[in-house]
Amino acid sequence: MSTWASAHQPLVAPIPPISSDGRVLQDSALQDSAFRDRTPDDGTLREGIDPAVRPHREVPQPPPLDRHGPARVVAICNQKGGVGKTTSTINLGAALTEYGRRVLLVDFDPQGALSVGLGVPAQHLDRTIYNLIMEQDVPVDEVLRPTSVPGMDLLPSNVDLSAAEVQLVTEVGREQTLGRALRPLRAHYDFILVDCQPSLGLLTINALACADGVLIPLECEFFSLRGVALLMDTIDKVRERLNPELAITGILATMYDPRTLHAREVMARVVEAFGDTVFDAVISRTVRFPETTVAGEPITRWAPKSSGANAYRALAREVIAR
Repeated sequence: MSTWASAHQPLVAPIPPISSDGRVLQDSALQDSAFRDRTPDDGTLREGIDPAVRPHREVPQPPPLDRHGPARVVAICNQKGGVGKTTSTINLGAALTEYGRRVLLVDFDPQGALSVGLGVPAQHLDRTIYNLIMEQDVPVDEVLRPTSVPGMDLLPSNVDLSAAEVQLVTEVGREQTLGRALRPLRAHYDFILVDCQPSLGLLTINALACADGVLIPLECEFFSLRGVALLMDTIDKVRERLNPELAITGILATMYDPRTLHAREVMARVVEAFGDTVFDAVISRTVRFPETTVAGEPITRWAPKSSGANAYRALAREVIAR
């Protein structure tokens, strides 16, 4: 537990505590009135709830690289949908390139949101990540696509990938399929970011099995907290059976709204449970993110001076430093 978290007592009518492995300890509190926005009895906000008050660690400016590779593979994963996985994959990748890192984004979701978010008409593609993992002798150059961001490439996806989950069931070494496909690419990049689908199925297991770390976007909302327990159990099983080197790169608070006490309570509980695993960078709600999706550009290019762009740059510095 961090020094900041340990220095504070539980909130008035607190959100149910979660253990260090993410398990919710009091499901009965779902009905508790704590989940209404309100202030403590004395009418004041508890000091230290807002992440702006939390002591931030100094993250140095990343040094330049004299060569590229081998890549760190980071699975961006949460089985709950709508928590900012795809948005974070795109914008973290773009921010990393600003620090001289070469980045490969892997769209590993049959919905193809990552591809669409980068302006790629995935539904019309003849070659996608599906062909790379399921067909022999498919040259990676036929699948790999450059993006509008210099130094950032994409392995796109579309609905064809949904068939892979069924087809892989009978394959030998089915959990290592993505790892085999990415192995020859690792020497050419500094980071490979895998945008996982919102489930804990075989495709997500493939991503975890080949990853060096897991980045968990967590919406500042109570039901997102409850889902962390299941995700942590899955990570533990993958670590025990498939990938003993798998680490948690960090937990990223997303969709944070400092105007609501509920969001601040959730943020406080996450920091209390996970301590320094939680990134100092916090992604707040902003209208800029939907705009970037329509534009097919990361926020670092669409609105480079916005708070959202600066938040992802701060996240990139933390990811490089870890």
